[in-house]
Amino acid sequence: MKNVLITGVGKGIGKALAEKFLKEGFFVIGTIFSGEASKGGNISLHKLDLSSRESIASCAKEIASLGKKIEILINNAGVLLDEDETKVIPEKLRRTLEVNLIGTADFTELVIPLMEKGGHIVNISSTAGSLEMSGRGISHHPYHYPAYKISKTALNMYTVTLASRLKEKEIIVSSVHPGWVRTEMGGENADISPEEAAEGIFKIAVSRPETGKFWFQGEELPW
Repeated sequence: MKNVLITGVGKGIGKALAEKFLKEGFFVIGTIFSGEASKGGNISLHKLDLSSRESIASCAKEIASLGKKIEILINNAGVLLDEDETKVIPEKLRRTLEVNLIGTADFTELVIPLMEKGGHIVNISSTAGSLEMSGRGISHHPYHYPAYKISKTALNMYTVTLASRLKEKEIIVSSVHPGWVRTEMGGENADISPEEAAEGIFKIAVSRPETGKFWFQGEELPW
C-alpha cells in the first residue's frame, strides 16, 4: 500500500483529496488545523498549524513515528486573508506568507527525509501566482488579494528551486492549479466542485511529469 501525506484535509479540496486517495487504495496521512487528531482504517490525522514552528516540528515528528515511507506529499493547506483588498496590508501579508510559503516550506523540509526515492511533492498553487496569468485567479480581478498572489508566486519559486535540488533523489516537485473551486475560499459561484479538483490533482500526483513545472488538468501553465 502506498502512502500519501496531504495537508489541510479537514475541508474543501483537502477533504476531497483524502477521500479520493482512500478510494484508490492509498494509506492517507492527513493534517488538520482544527478538530481531533485520530487514526483508524487507512487514515491517520495529525494537528498542524503552519503558522507555528512548534506545531510544524511536532506534527512532522508524529508522522515520522508512523514509520511509513511517503510516496506523495501534497501541500494543500493555505489561507486567503485579503480577498477584498487591493492594497497590501502588511499584517495580512505576514500571516499569509507564514502559512502559504514559510510554514509550507518548513514542513516540507522536515518531511523530505521521510519520502521514498522517486516520490512526488505537489504544491497546490494558483494561476493567481502566475506572473503571466495574473488576474485570472479567484475573483478574476487583477488587483484583488495581493498577499495571496504574492504567496503563491513565491510558492512557485520554491517548487522550481526544490525541484532542482531533489533531482538526485529522483523526487519530482510540481506546482498545481486546482481550478476555481467551490470551497470556503473559492466561493459558491466557482467553476468546479472539490471532487472535480481532486480528480485533476490526483492524476498529476500519481504520474511522473517533468519536475519543476506548473500544471492544470495535465496541461502545463506559464510561470
